[in-house]
Amino acid sequence: MSGTLKRILCVEDEADIRTVAKLALEAVGGFSVELAASGEEALLRAREFLPELLLLDVMMPGMDGPATLRALRALPETAAVPAIFLTARAHPGEVMSLKAQGAIGVITKPFDPMKLADDVRSLWESRDA
Repeated sequence: MSGTLKRILCVEDEADIRTVAKLALEAVGGFSVELAASGEEALLRAREFLPELLLLDVMMPGMDGPATLRALRALPETAAVPAIFLTARAHPGEVMSLKAQGAIGVITKPFDPMKLADDVRSLWESRDA
């Protein structure tokens, strides 16, 4: 899988984190970012937006990040889309568990807005290594 990453679906229940992530990824990274405030909203937006990468918060009310990823994997449009989890609990066991659930990587919150785009791009580029 090669190609340049352009379209990211960011699923995060906290409004300020959504805003900062969108600004950081678009202004600093040059990505096109679609936001969703919940797993349910992500399922709706993913079909129209057709993301090339999923950026998912782990802990959300209702459908959490792993459940959202499983639901997105069930859709033909997003079945093979790489995913990165955002989490405040990034101890090694948690990171291993998230990767075992299909994530190409984990970014710890709070993240540095100036580094977020580089971190995302780096994980995207190393996904097949």
